[in-house]
Amino acid sequence: MTEGQEAAAQAVETAAEVAGNWAKAGRHAGVAGAAIGVVAAGAAAGVAIERLTVGRGMRRRARLALDAAGPYGTLRGTPGAAVAEDGTELYYEVDEPGPPEKDDAAAKGVVNGKHKHGKNDRSAKPVRGKEARAAQEAHGGLRKRLTAALGRRSQAPTVVFSHGYCLSQDSWHFQRSALRGTVRTVHWDQRSHGRSSRGHGQIDGTEPVTIDLLGRDLKAVLDAAVPEGPIVLVGHSMGGMTVMALADQFPEYVAQRVVGVALIGTSAGRLSEVGFGLPSMGVKAFHWLAPGVLKALGWQREIVERGRRATADLFAGLIKRYSFGTPEKVDPGIARFGERLIEATPIDVVAEFFPAFAVHDKTEALVAYDAVPALVLAGESDLITPADHSRTIAEVLPDAELVCVPGAGHLVMLERPELVNEHLVSLVERASAAARSSRHARA
Repeated sequence: MTEGQEAAAQAVETAAEVAGNWAKAGRHAGVAGAAIGVVAAGAAAGVAIERLTVGRGMRRRARLALDAAGPYGTLRGTPGAAVAEDGTELYYEVDEPGPPEKDDAAAKGVVNGKHKHGKNDRSAKPVRGKEARAAQEAHGGLRKRLTAALGRRSQAPTVVFSHGYCLSQDSWHFQRSALRGTVRTVHWDQRSHGRSSRGHGQIDGTEPVTIDLLGRDLKAVLDAAVPEGPIVLVGHSMGGMTVMALADQFPEYVAQRVVGVALIGTSAGRLSEVGFGLPSMGVKAFHWLAPGVLKALGWQREIVERGRRATADLFAGLIKRYSFGTPEKVDPGIARFGERLIEATPIDVVAEFFPAFAVHDKTEALVAYDAVPALVLAGESDLITPADHSRTIAEVLPDAELVCVPGAGHLVMLERPELVNEHLVSLVERASAAARSSRHARA
C-alpha cells in the first residue's frame, strides 16, 4: 500500500470512528442528535482528507508540544473564594500592585502575544531582537502611563475581569500581564467554569442558568474581593452580559462604585438572530434544534466527552473559525491555548448555559454606565457576537469609545492583544481621572 493509500484509509477510519462516537450520543438525542453524528462524520472526513499527509498521532503530538511550550494561562495571583446565593463557590484571584512576579509573561518568554521559541523549537518563527525590544518598550510604556494616571495620593480603581462562555479567567492572559504590578486586578471564574464549583442550583435542578444569576454571582465576587474603593469592570462576551446584569439588578451599587466599564465582543440582546456565518435556513434550524440537542447530549456526558477527545484535532479548525477572524495569522500556540480553554468546558455545562443567551436582553440596563468612561470593542469578523451588536451598545452609550477591529474575531483579546491592551489602559486612565474629579466635586 502506498503512502497516499494509507493516508486515505486513515481518513476513512477516522471519519467512521467519529461517526460512531457521535452516533451513540445521537441515539439518545433523537433525530437532531443523529444529524449531529452525520455532520461530525462529514467534518471529520473533510478534515482528514485535507490532511492526508499528516497522521492523527503526529497531530496529537503537535498539540501536546504546543501545550508544553506555550506559557499562556500560567499567571496566578492570590486566591480567594466568594459564595453565591445558592452556595456555589466562585473562585477568584487578586493581583496587587507591586514588583512583577517571576511568573509574568515576559519572564516566561512571551512578548505581546508572541512566544520566544528556543533553538530546538521549529513550530514558529522566534521573536527577533528589534521586534522583542519594541514590544518590551511598548509594554513598559503602558505601565508608565498607568502609573502616571493613577497617581499616589488618590485611591486607584480595581479592575475586575469577567470572562466569556466556555472560557475561564485565563482568557485574559495578555491583559493581565499588561496591568500586572501596576494596578490592582481581580480575575474570577464564572460558575461551572475554570476553578469555580459546579453551580449548586444546576446540579440539583432547582434553578436554571440565567444572565441575571451571573450578575448576582459577580456581585458576590465584588463584595468579597473589592469591599471598598472604585471599580472598573471589564467583560468579554458572556462576561459583558454579566456586567450588564449587575447594573440591571444593582443600579445604586454601580452608581456608587463603578468608575469605568469595558464591554468586549459582547451583546445586549437579540442573540437568537445571530447567523453564525450559516445560510438562512441553517440559522433557523440551529436556533430551533440546538438547545434540545445540547441538553440531550449533556445527559450522555461520558459518551460525548470520549467523542470530543477522540476528534479534538479534527474540530480544531471549527474552533479556530469561530474564535479568530484571521486564524492563519494567529500564533499556533495562542490558537492551541484558545482550543484548550474551550475543550475544558464539559458538554453538560455547555448545555446548561446555552438557553440563557436566547432570552438575554439588557439594552435598557446599559444606561447605568452612561455616566462613566466606557470602552466598547469588537472584532469586525466576530461570528458569535457580531460587531453590529457592539455598535448597538455604543448607540445607547454615546460617549463610549467604540472600536471595531478589522479582521479580528470573537477572541479579540487573544488575537489582537496589543490593541486591546492599549485601549484598556486608556480606559483606566480616563476612569481614574473621572473618579478624581468626582471626589473633588463632592469635597
